[in-house]
Amino acid sequence: MGFLDDMKETAEKAADAVNDLADEHGDEAKKALDKAADVVDDKTDGKYSDKIDTGVDKADEAIDKMAHDDK
Repeated sequence: MGFLDDMKETAEKAADAVNDLADEHGDEAKKALDKAADVVDDKTDGKYSDKIDTGVDKADEAIDKMAHDDK
């Protein structure tokens, strides 16, 4: 097995680990994102609420995708 094959195998293992973590702890991560978003929104007096909400929504979607990735 060559170097690139080893790197590919390592990357696949890392991706599997991330997917497993997202599956097991996705809800906790989403709660933490919501809490952090609330803090930032409060600190900015709601000036960036729409952008914060968009970012949280995209992060939630990414967590869901990782949690349901069967690769």
